Amino acid sequence: MSLLNNIKIKNLLENWLPGHVATSAWLKEMGVSRQLVQRYQQSGWVEAIGVGAYKRPKEFVGWYGAVASLQKQLSLDVHVGGPTAFSVRGGGHYLRLGKEPIFLFSVLNEHLPKWFTDFNWGNPIHHLRTSTFPVDVGVGSYNHLNIELKVSAPELAILECLYISPKAFDLLECYQILEGQQTLRPELMQQLLVECSSVRVKRLFLYMAQKAKLPVMKYLDLEKIDLGTGDRSIVKQGVYNSKFRISIPKELVDYV
Repeated sequence: MSLLNNIKIKNLLENWLPGHVATSAWLKEMGVSRQLVQRYQQSGWVEAIGVGAYKRPKEFVGWYGAVASLQKQLSLDVHVGGPTAFSVRGGGHYLRLGKEPIFLFSVLNEHLPKWFTDFNWGNPIHHLRTSTFPVDVGVGSYNHLNIELKVSAPELAILECLYISPKAFDLLECYQILEGQQTLRPELMQQLLVECSSVRVKRLFLYMAQKAKLPVMKYLDLEKIDLGTGDRSIVKQGVYNSKFRISIPKELVDYV
């Protein structure tokens, strides 16, 4: 290998963050051509995990390292959200990464690369593209297992949990997470509720927050939150709540 290529591989390894996937786009930025990547593979410096994605040989790369690469190297507008946001933040009792689904949220026109969607990360990946929530509001950086990720703040994450409930996430479990959120920030919560386009999500949150007696309820201006018109049936044969005009599971109503 030439001196120039030796310098390139040294520079590559020094800049390649531990636990991250190296994408073709990033490798190109580092001055590593496709042909050179192939030579690195043959030499055992890198290992392909799909078309256009590589890891260091013998290094474990988790889903979170791959998501970090999507965010940093490819600049994709995708973040860790919903129940997974509470998991990575160590929120209360909800610490079940195990084989639990990983929920990723993005804007409507965002697509994840095939190498990411095809690879077996040990957890099923649920990618939700939605315009329900305001872009970049309630999303921040969080260090998970020494890898920096864009993750929903609790204020957004709880709304995302409600968004995927009850089909992808149990409503009672959602409430159990919500009742532990005693420090939700009123200004952020107000903004998210005002700009959220889902009447169902907003009504569910307000019902649950009132039931849980969350401190944030004292500071919300409900008159500025559009709760729509008409009734909403969250589940079939549910119990009707006249204040928020939603039909909800009896087990949630009876839960103390």
